Amino acid sequence: MVVDVDLEKFFDRVNHDILMDRVQKRIGDAGVIRLIRAYLNSGIMMDGVVQERVVGTPQGGPLSPLLANVLLDEVDKELERRGHSFVRYADDANVYVRSRRAGQRVMALLRELYGRLRLTVNETKSAVASAFQRKFLGYSFWWLPVSRSNAGWPISLWQCSSSVSDD
Repeated sequence: MVVDVDLEKFFDRVNHDILMDRVQKRIGDAGVIRLIRAYLNSGIMMDGVVQERVVGTPQGGPLSPLLANVLLDEVDKELERRGHSFVRYADDANVYVRSRRAGQRVMALLRELYGRLRLTVNETKSAVASAFQRKFLGYSFWWLPVSRSNAGWPISLWQCSSSVSDD
């Protein structure tokens, strides 16, 4: 089973004060802190007019995924502390559990942890399900039985496939 979690409009809703608090705990250089704050506060161009940004991070740049890691690190640490196997890239995460019931408990925990950061789980894109029913970053697992005669394997083989094209 997998707890597949997506955060709703993550890059648009990152709270600057919470993020900067996490950044300041890791970086002692005041100049770097000011530069990151200026990056966060840079305006948004909409219809040729610059609008002020009070929440969110600019998307498409190399700094936003790094800042996401800084912000979400405490969630990762809590999952590690509890012994969960998981993978996360920016706002998408998969936590692997043994049962649906355990998955529901982990989903409730994640809602609480993300709520502390003023983030919301996207309920339409998130679920507790079989890992075979979900995709992560465009990839999915599928099961391919392999006979002993044609591959030399006495067991079934797990495969990973991608629906992402090279175009």
